[in-house]
Amino acid sequence: MHFSRGVHRLHVSTAVISALSVLVIVFVLGGYTLLLGQTADGVEVILTPRSIARFLLIMMPVAAVAAIIGFWTWWSLKFHISGDDLVVETGIVRRRNRRVPLSRIQAVDVVRPLVTRVFGLAEVRVELAGGDQAETRFRYLGRSMAEQLRAELLARAAGLPGHTPEAPEQPYWRVFFGPLLGSQLLKLPVIGGLALLVALLAFGVVFRELGVLAAALPVLLGLARGVVAPLVMHTGFKAALSPDGLRLRYGLMETRMQTVPPGRVQAVRVVEPLLWRGFGWARLDVTVAGYVGDRQVLSSVLLPVAPRRVAFHLVGLVFPGTNAEAVRLLPAPRSWLRSPFGRSAAGTDDAVFVTQRGRLCRRLDVIPHARAQSVRMTSGPLQRLLGLGTVHVDAPPGPVQVAAENRELGEARAIVESAAGRAHRARATDQRTDRWAT
Repeated sequence: MHFSRGVHRLHVSTAVISALSVLVIVFVLGGYTLLLGQTADGVEVILTPRSIARFLLIMMPVAAVAAIIGFWTWWSLKFHISGDDLVVETGIVRRRNRRVPLSRIQAVDVVRPLVTRVFGLAEVRVELAGGDQAETRFRYLGRSMAEQLRAELLARAAGLPGHTPEAPEQPYWRVFFGPLLGSQLLKLPVIGGLALLVALLAFGVVFRELGVLAAALPVLLGLARGVVAPLVMHTGFKAALSPDGLRLRYGLMETRMQTVPPGRVQAVRVVEPLLWRGFGWARLDVTVAGYVGDRQVLSSVLLPVAPRRVAFHLVGLVFPGTNAEAVRLLPAPRSWLRSPFGRSAAGTDDAVFVTQRGRLCRRLDVIPHARAQSVRMTSGPLQRLLGLGTVHVDAPPGPVQVAAENRELGEARAIVESAAGRAHRARATDQRTDRWAT
């Protein structure tokens, strides 16, 4: 199948899913009350003949409306590839035509929520440069069609013919469930939360006080968010290398296949919590141009947990020709300003600018000079009083924000001039193009 030939629609099951979604919403909002009835002696029961008849009488027109909405949703979207653009047509009464330059594609994700897996469907998300509105979604396509669309979009975005077969991949790292679970439990906030939960429950049992449940419930919900949610999201995490970019597969309830083309990662962060260091573990977070808001949060992890050497090796693969671990870091000169919870250091070479901070949770931020969008210095009231400033090497919005904190003002100005000059020279000699395969 080639998407440059003819016009293509979403899978017809999309209409069924949309109609069922409307029916479920109506039922949850109050449709279930139609099934309630009373016996002759006034006792309230469920599923009396009269309540069933009433339910069918009212829900049948609702089902008809839901079917129309489902058909409208499916019929109103068409797409095809025309030259160097992805063309998306929406609407029936009022037609809208959107042309998306393939050169702006930052990533292509294939997402399979649990419900759609029953129908053999998948969602394709095309992330573009340009902010929160720069995302194109196709809900839903058949699984094989979704993978073919992903492969053709990546090939054409790279400057290759659309019929180019999917690039082979080389497995890089797999995160097993044991280390993933251990990494989530070996966090100081999680350990503190577990200790608090146990103390509250013990207090309630000893003193027979049920009121502690009101305090224990928020703690339990916080632990679920801090432990269970990452486990569900990153179970089965696999990273692979291919010519069309870094491929990530992960997810338990919602499986995701994320492909980040070469050159799209803007900055990386190596995170080493205190209790992880005894095992030599690290997490690798990234800022990818195009992902913003909730999408950035869901797609900002290149490795949820891995040996430190593996994380730094992947940094070198993401930014070819760099060695962030070898960059010499100079601590902030005011040693008396360093608290037990924070330590600032910075360094640079001809390829990257690197900063480090934190003692309990050490964070190493790396940005290539060629990716720097701007270099600036800020100085708050207290910093001005102490003659200090912070140098920011700006990347696109994301979890990784590179900043050399609390430098002497003279040193900070020198860092700004040096970093700006290196960024200018790096961009002038950068041979990357949007069509990276050419």
